[in-house]
Amino acid sequence: MRTVTLCITLCVCFSSLLTACGGESDTPDSTPTSTALKLQTIASNLTAPVFLTAPRGDANRLFVVEQGGTIKVLDRATGNMLSTFLTVTGITSGGEQGLLGLAFDPNYTANGRFYTQYTDTNGAIIIARFLASPTDSNVAAPGSQAILATIPHPTFTNHNGGMLAFGPDGCLYAAVGDGGGSGDPNDNAQNLASRLGKILRIDPTTGAACTSGTINPFVLSGGNQLIWSYGLRNPWRFSFDGDDLYIGDVGQAAREEIDVSQGPNAGRGLNYGWRLMEGSLCFNPTTNCNNGALTLPILEYTHDNGACSVTGGYVYRGQAAPAIQGTYFYADFCAGFVRSFRFHNDSALERTEWPLLAAPSITSFGQDGLGELYILTKGGNMSRIVPN
Repeated sequence: MRTVTLCITLCVCFSSLLTACGGESDTPDSTPTSTALKLQTIASNLTAPVFLTAPRGDANRLFVVEQGGTIKVLDRATGNMLSTFLTVTGITSGGEQGLLGLAFDPNYTANGRFYTQYTDTNGAIIIARFLASPTDSNVAAPGSQAILATIPHPTFTNHNGGMLAFGPDGCLYAAVGDGGGSGDPNDNAQNLASRLGKILRIDPTTGAACTSGTINPFVLSGGNQLIWSYGLRNPWRFSFDGDDLYIGDVGQAAREEIDVSQGPNAGRGLNYGWRLMEGSLCFNPTTNCNNGALTLPILEYTHDNGACSVTGGYVYRGQAAPAIQGTYFYADFCAGFVRSFRFHNDSALERTEWPLLAAPSITSFGQDGLGELYILTKGGNMSRIVPN
């Protein structure tokens, strides 16, 4: 964030969950627009929803994460609430803190395991495993929490990250922000002894470094063993498309970025540049910041026209809109736009803006068990992206 005053006036408190508080667009005014997609409202009475997901293949339910600590189960077709799946206790909520992420085990139907990421009463980031009830699939088993990782988050309350997702290797990946403050004052994102400003790769059973397919890159070289990628400021939503990894990383005051790394082992050991660089520009130091070892964004946009904070999304792999198969969607929290591109030959091609998908204060995209995409807003709306 630039200043406390700007954050309050531009974004209000909740938007600090996402924002760097700044803004410009690298996408020129001539970017093609399309009205081939629209939003279908599924629910409008949620409380600070920040994520949506479902077990793989689940055709009937949506699981919505509310920042205050509740996970609700909704009927996929009607949006009616079926149950409260889980209420996480012992959290701090508000601003950028709270219940921020949820991921279902790839073998959830057999083992009932799911995972959350939240900030506890001390402000630390907690990654925990829970079990679904063996007698009621719409509620979690009481007392089933097992903490896999505790990441101290001293001094500041912002930049917690919060995304959890399983990779193609069966490992649990977790995004963690740089620890907050303007300009990463403690240089956490470049510090390989710190888990702040990173994407972590975790064994979902033990909480140790995952070893499926390959070992984590710094296990043998003295860095923190959970680190998979580093040099991130506040990765607000990443996703896998097959073996490829897409990251939306919130900028400081000038640029928002989308990073794409191709698999297998997408992102392994990569340094995405913060705080040496903000997007493709030097930040600290202001010149001669890149010796060629940094991974630059595939797409970036500046803070023109009210833009301030990227919300990373997904590559569409659903069935309702076959024309957009393979298209990656992202948004900006303050400007409210939704844009897309196709990743091909290391480039973001076919860039498009979707005016009928625009919405105020987009907190997150979501993906259901059938691969259809959703948009969540600060005001409590949950909408499905459908053909117009």
